[in-house]
Amino acid sequence: MTDTAPGGAGTGTVFRETTAEPRTQAVPLAHLSLELGHLYMEDFEAGPERLHRHFAQVRPWADAARAAAAAAGRGAPRISTCFLIDDYFTRLSSPAELIPMLLAEAERAGLAIDYLARESACATADGIALADAVLHRLVESPHPGSDGSRPPAKDTGWLTNGERTPGLESLEAMANVASWRPPAETAARRHSVFLDVEMWDEADDGSRTWSCAFLAAVWQLARLGLLRHAGEAVLRPTPWSGDGFPRDWAALPPLLQLDPTAAPFAAYRTRSVLPARFLSVEHAVGVVLAHFEADAAALRQIAERSRAEGLPVPGDIPDRATYSFYEAP
Repeated sequence: MTDTAPGGAGTGTVFRETTAEPRTQAVPLAHLSLELGHLYMEDFEAGPERLHRHFAQVRPWADAARAAAAAAGRGAPRISTCFLIDDYFTRLSSPAELIPMLLAEAERAGLAIDYLARESACATADGIALADAVLHRLVESPHPGSDGSRPPAKDTGWLTNGERTPGLESLEAMANVASWRPPAETAARRHSVFLDVEMWDEADDGSRTWSCAFLAAVWQLARLGLLRHAGEAVLRPTPWSGDGFPRDWAALPPLLQLDPTAAPFAAYRTRSVLPARFLSVEHAVGVVLAHFEADAAALRQIAERSRAEGLPVPGDIPDRATYSFYEAP
């Protein structure tokens, strides 16, 4: 099948195969992706009882999320559970030692983990630099009245939800202004809650270490079914064979499907049940999501399918991610 366009040599017509046009792959979608935790290696190092206390705190919130999803839908909701393990910043143990302990303590608390992900996969998975791809889809919105002097977030590694306080040099260069001006949130409701998010830092050799907040934003976008590479879905689940877990983290698939009968990994909405210490991190995640320009076709696919099920999703991506925070004992 072909179409025509002006500008061809000699004939004024270019013939192009429409099948060669890039297409956005659709992904299976649950109604809700329920995250049962995101712990650091030191939490695992503290032993099984520390994990059991975590899951015991999570269980009531997980039950409430399931009940709310059932009340909002038509029929039985499709809910998948997931857990994110930090193998990016520290690796104090091996999958063979850690994962069986994790699954056993979740089960002891009456919970089942359908999908298990490595945090390092939010940086790079299956040869695709996911964090870098998300960075290049961030669109900054200049704060009203800004002078454009601030370097782009893609260059500085810092992303804000408003206008920073001007530096001293900028103030001295401006005529008839006060010596200090406060930062301002772009979408403030009377008073600002200003946030400046560090997306990465760099070593002397120029290598980047992505921040926990930025990797968590990639994680949310994956769970919402909004990540694509050349139109193809990324971070796709790998079924677990049940033959035991490897000794090396690099040998573990980026995203593991533990239950073959589980609802899809990605979902219209996400709910994360986390310790309260993650509150500031997830605030930063919302800033990143608010600046992310998702693939238009992926957004359209999700909107059409959710409407067809009578469960339309919010237009703004950050509003699709919800949280329950508990205070650790």
